[in-house]
Amino acid sequence: MPPAFKDKNADFGIEPVPLGDRQVGPGLPPFIIAEVAQAHDGSLGTAHAYVDAVADAGAHAIKFQTHIASEESTYDEPFRVRFSEQDETRYDYWKRMEFTPGQWKGLAEHARTRGLAFLSSPFSEAAVEMLRDLGVPAWKIGSGEFGTRGLLEAMGKGGGTILLSTGMSRMDEIARGVEIIRSMGMPLVLFQCTSRYPTPLESVGINVLKELKGRFHCPVGLSDHSGSVFPGLKAMALGADLLEVHVTMDRRLFGPDVKASVTVDELAFLAEAGKAFFTMDMNPVDKDGAADALQEMRRMFSKSIALRRPLSSGTVLTRDMLTLKKPGTGIPEHEMDRLVGRTLKRAVPADRLLSWEDVE
Repeated sequence: MPPAFKDKNADFGIEPVPLGDRQVGPGLPPFIIAEVAQAHDGSLGTAHAYVDAVADAGAHAIKFQTHIASEESTYDEPFRVRFSEQDETRYDYWKRMEFTPGQWKGLAEHARTRGLAFLSSPFSEAAVEMLRDLGVPAWKIGSGEFGTRGLLEAMGKGGGTILLSTGMSRMDEIARGVEIIRSMGMPLVLFQCTSRYPTPLESVGINVLKELKGRFHCPVGLSDHSGSVFPGLKAMALGADLLEVHVTMDRRLFGPDVKASVTVDELAFLAEAGKAFFTMDMNPVDKDGAADALQEMRRMFSKSIALRRPLSSGTVLTRDMLTLKKPGTGIPEHEMDRLVGRTLKRAVPADRLLSWEDVE
């Protein structure tokens, strides 16, 4: 079986990379990206509602997709999933998903006022130019664009970190993409993902994270399309530097990615889990020291020697007369053999601990 992605300490000497006003990489909290994609269904108001929902959930970034139909598609493009009664063709769908430069600017400003990094995947060089004018801090390259060198070069003109998804790529193709990106001097993050919507759990590929990090020496993340919180939890617990999940307000909503999305409430759970994992990672416990610090608690919960029943003065103690009861402030269990054969010099009830002063 392939090895699991090990842990956050297996960082291969990797330095963090910038993403907006934060750094991402080993030794830092997992960076959570909420992928809206086309969940807004072409509604600008809904897109703004997602900004607030994602910020309230505790994510670090919100990501859209910037489509310009005439620059990226033709009427020959088939529907991945035929879901829309409103759009005659896939081209018509992309056209309906477009926002104007001013509308994108409004979304970016809204995101920043809510403390979110604003990201959007461009699918054409024209989209790159539009997003560059908005000052995006990083470029997310979708799995289907891994071979589009012109897109990479357009991104490289303005700088910024490259977030490269590998969902449709072989390792040799990833290596070529990494070489191009590094030749442009751009910081790099690689995402393991599986381009299936939704992705079955057996196809998530958590083990690939370690392989990507070890081979390409960069921060790595999981771009998850399972529609479940489990892959994200697993990836963060084992040391993924970033997590990207598709998000939906409700699984009853319309759209091709709803089944591959987590809800806003589940996003909040993932964000809280990321903080909890980081807190545990950054606070290793010395077992002996922790035990020593709990001596008072230990005495409260442990037991000492007591009598099974009340006994009168002059009774010679036998093993069957003795038992253990809370708290642990009296004679400890390992002294029991020293009590056997001793004589009680006074009457002792069964509802208090036995003491050395009780015996001759």
